[in-house]
Amino acid sequence: MLRYPKRIIVGLVVVFCYACNQDQLHLQTIDNVQLEKNLLKVEVLAKNLDVPWDICYADDHSLFIAEQGGAVSRIDLATGKKKQLVKIAEVWRKRTAGLLGLVVHPQVQKNPYLFVNYTVQKDSLLIINRLVRYEITADTLKNPKVLLEVDGYTAHNGSRLAIGPDQKLYWATGDAYFGEKAQDPKSLNGKILRMNTDGSVPADNPIPNSYVWASGFRNMQGLTFSNKGLLYTSEHGDAIEDEINLIEKGKNYGWPAIEGKEDLPAEKAFALKHHTTLPIKSWTPVIAPAGITYHNGKGIPEWANSLLLTTLKGKSLRVIKLNDDGKSVKHEEIFFEKYYGRLRDVCTDKDGAVYLATSNRDWNPSPGFPLPGDDKILKISKADKATHKVLRAEEPETANLVSGKTIYQQYCASCHKEDGTGVLGTFPALAGSAKVKASPETLIPILLNGISKEQAGAAMPAFNFLSNEEAAAVLTYIRQNWGNKASAITPTQIKKQ
Repeated sequence: MLRYPKRIIVGLVVVFCYACNQDQLHLQTIDNVQLEKNLLKVEVLAKNLDVPWDICYADDHSLFIAEQGGAVSRIDLATGKKKQLVKIAEVWRKRTAGLLGLVVHPQVQKNPYLFVNYTVQKDSLLIINRLVRYEITADTLKNPKVLLEVDGYTAHNGSRLAIGPDQKLYWATGDAYFGEKAQDPKSLNGKILRMNTDGSVPADNPIPNSYVWASGFRNMQGLTFSNKGLLYTSEHGDAIEDEINLIEKGKNYGWPAIEGKEDLPAEKAFALKHHTTLPIKSWTPVIAPAGITYHNGKGIPEWANSLLLTTLKGKSLRVIKLNDDGKSVKHEEIFFEKYYGRLRDVCTDKDGAVYLATSNRDWNPSPGFPLPGDDKILKISKADKATHKVLRAEEPETANLVSGKTIYQQYCASCHKEDGTGVLGTFPALAGSAKVKASPETLIPILLNGISKEQAGAAMPAFNFLSNEEAAAVLTYIRQNWGNKASAITPTQIKKQ
């Protein structure tokens, strides 16, 4: 038997322990969150990312990330080590086009498949969204197989992916800026599509030989299943109402004839004729809902049976408590409002930890962002004690549309910005705008009727749902701020239009 001097044994132990510690996960805590009973911590899992559009937990205890520019990476959640698996060269990125959706097979060790959808520009006139299946290896993604293609655009592509308890693949597509496609049974846009994981059409879909599972959607940004097998989506409205929908086989959700709830005469008539389904939750003013996931309460009991929703305009995490049957909403809490900036996606791991993807380097950043290290993946989990600033939930506020500034911030600032500078090439600046300073007879119809995509690079919705007083207040606000000096507009002038 070999015998080593004691000093050598001690040295070997030190080296071994150092090597082990090198592989342990040590994350930076940046905040704490106090819930009713439990204290949470917010840690930085990854930073300096290129707009992480979608994140997905895999049962090998890793986190997969789709960055808008085309990179797919995997983070080992035991060590925090990140590895890029592939950079998809054909991804076309502009505004909200790019690498958008990602899902890993829920039994990835038995079925090593990863599904992505991304935008491709075939020529100057043809833009498509492509759904592709990859095989996962330790170091790369291989054997890409194109499963399906649908029409695309620079915006309104959707898109999210999910695999249901039935082991079918679900794809939430956008209307590609043509709302009529959402009601066209021959179009795959503005739909929930359902398919086998090899890309074939399941025999039990509502329409024989059709991928369409449900229809009537504008621009879905979130897709998730609950532990009861219920399917939920989050969706951008046009101007009035954002939505969460409970998706059922073969149902019609109304867009473009219905936005949000069926509360206008034309919407009620369409609903009666087409038997449309109401959202289980809607927001006015809009919050730009993004990624959504279901939380079963493991690790964070206060969030049991809740939908976790990230928002872009709202710059928050919404915890939406469901009733026991999962078919209606009981309560809503708001976390991190305007604190970490735009939040693009959310997912959970097997222990109930929550992961958030910030989106502060995307095409439409908010004032004051990006923050150092953006974009980031943040991890939220239980904490033993508070070591940093303690944050708490906020309750939703009822909109108060009294002042022109308030109305502007609620409805206009996400596009035209709080300082009126707009987004170059997409949303025009209001500061110094000749149209803003023109006669009331020229400006008022723009607000009331909107601008179609044929008239501009990005459409502007009609705001004729505002009262005469509200419309006058917001137009007066933009005519008398940011260096603009034009006459006030009165409710009487609005009424004449």
